[in-house]
Order: sequence, then C-alpha cells, then structure tokens
Amino acid sequence: MRRLCSEFIGTAFLLIGVVGSGIMGAALAQGNDAVALLANAIATGCILYAIITTLGPISGAHFNPVVTLAFALRGEHHWRDVAPYIGAQIAGAIIGVWLTHLMFDMSILQTSTTMHRTGLGQWTSEIIATLGLLFVIFGGVHHRPDAVPPLVGLYITGAYFFTSSTSFANPAVTIARGFSDTFAGIYPGHIAMFILMQLVGLGLAHLILPRLLRTLP
Repeated sequence: MRRLCSEFIGTAFLLIGVVGSGIMGAALAQGNDAVALLANAIATGCILYAIITTLGPISGAHFNPVVTLAFALRGEHHWRDVAPYIGAQIAGAIIGVWLTHLMFDMSILQTSTTMHRTGLGQWTSEIIATLGLLFVIFGGVHHRPDAVPPLVGLYITGAYFFTSSTSFANPAVTIARGFSDTFAGIYPGHIAMFILMQLVGLGLAHLILPRLLRTLP
C-alpha cells in the first residue's frame, strides 16, 4: 500500500507540474509559445528530479506505466504488481490534473480540444521519446544509480524541445492530459495512438538495451 500511495502521489505531482506550469507559462508568456514551452519544460524537469529523489526509495519512482512494464520485463518488478501500479499511476495523474484546475480557479472537469498532436511525425516522436527515456533510466541504473533523478529530469526537459510531440513518453500522463483543455492538453481522440507508439518504444528498448547494457537480462 505504501508503494501504491507513492506511485499515486508522485504521478499526481508530476501532472501538477506539467499542467500547472503549462497554464502559468501560457498566461505569463502572452502568446509566445516558445517561452511558455520553456517554462513548461523546466518545471517538469524540476518536479521529476524532486519526486524521483524523494519517492524512489519507497516505490522505485516509476510514475509511468511504460517504466513499470519495462522493469517487469527485466524481471525486477513482480508481474502481479504491474496492474496495481498502473492503476495508481493513472488515477494519480487524473487527480493531479483536477487539482491543478482547482488551483488555477478553472473548471475541474474538462476535455482537451488541442488538435495538433497527431500524424506520422508526432507518432515517431513518441517512439523515440519513450526509447530515449528508458535508455536514460536503465543506463543510469547500470552506471550511476544515484544520478537517475537528474538524468530523467534533464532528459525530459530537453526532450520537450527536441521532439515534435514535446515528449509525453508516458501513458498515464497522456491519458490525464486529455482531461485538461490547457496548454498541455491532448485531444482524447489522439491518445490511443500516442500510447501505442509509447509501447512500440518500450518494445524497442527491450530488444536494444539488454544488448547495449550487458548486465541486463
């Protein structure tokens, strides 16, 4: 239960960081999307560093169904715990979005109308973003376990700018952002393909990383 609470709380704070910084960034940037995205990226990287560092010793700080599945495929996470972890992550992500709307005095229940997150470029971007995230996590675990929190935070901060999709790379985040008609939102009709591409990225990581990092099974 402590581990599930950790995953729930951590993923909630992740979405508060993602959506909240998107709302604040868009409001302060006054139409300058580059400045809004920069604020969004920095805040997301910072919250990732914080929650991975503080909650990692409790639950492993997955906060992402793809990461949970990747550890299960490595044999480092019990398969019986996969569904509860993913459930906690998705629930936490949605609650995080709703709390963010409450903080900014917005309608709590929303559906995103953001329509530009689709197409071959965006789908390819999600494969690369997810593969890169898992590469950073497992490369860090292999070489410098203590450096995983900053590695993940820095990777996601950068990936906001070097991927066309702004690097969702997380099914729980993708689902939850469909419930926010803000800067960070994604139209619900585009969610399924994003998640499918993230799973493709997971599959590629499972094929490539064991050969690259020889100590992995």
